[in-house]
Amino acid sequence: MTGTVTRPAIERRTMSLYEASFRVKHECPYREISERHPDLTIREWYLSDCQVLEITSSETPTDELLEEIDALGTVLHESVDDSGLHVVTQACLCSLEESIIDRFEEYNCLYQPPTIHRHGWEHYTVIAFDEGDVRALLRDLEADRDIDVLSKTAVAEQTIPHSMLAPVDQLFEDLTERQLAALRLALESGYYEQPRKTSLRELAERTSVARSTYEEHLRKAENKLLTNAGEFLRLVTATTAGDPLQVEGAARSEGRAD
Repeated sequence: MTGTVTRPAIERRTMSLYEASFRVKHECPYREISERHPDLTIREWYLSDCQVLEITSSETPTDELLEEIDALGTVLHESVDDSGLHVVTQACLCSLEESIIDRFEEYNCLYQPPTIHRHGWEHYTVIAFDEGDVRALLRDLEADRDIDVLSKTAVAEQTIPHSMLAPVDQLFEDLTERQLAALRLALESGYYEQPRKTSLRELAERTSVARSTYEEHLRKAENKLLTNAGEFLRLVTATTAGDPLQVEGAARSEGRAD
């Protein structure tokens, strides 16, 4: 007689995510420029030691505006044509010691770049696991600046917004130049392909360090990269019902029982 096969119980866990978009007004040179020039849009990305600004306008820029943009930092790209103005600049972070981004982190909220400056407002989007963290953050911001909440919603199951793409500088935070070089060499040489196209010994021979030293740099780089990516991995898998690995294991167990 064939016995009844009982599948292992699989716990179905769901984790809600909350996305909030809001705009604020406070002392900020980029916001002030956008207020003086209503056709201007400034998109701001934070890197490890600088900001990158993309400045666009559908209108032909005035000499006054171009001078203000030049004063923001190093101009990396500038074009003015029939479509308007497009400028990319790089500026230092020296004026952001008490950045609003730090407040996001205090309330366990993940900042989603870029910051958008338009019509005298700074626009931000954050993601959090706890709706209470979002509410607490908004109350804190209301204490010392004008704030207008544009949306505050739960992210639907199985839906991961495009804004969850991890900022590159956060993924590679704390990696040394040697660790980054070791990781890049391994990646470009096919070390992580299946099957591998090279070995640690062959990689080390292409450097000026011993194999043990190269391997240490590579392992530390891998460890830091995965640790930094962990926060974003939790976000990507937060809406997954159950554990796919448990499901796979249960299916194999059932097959053996039959």
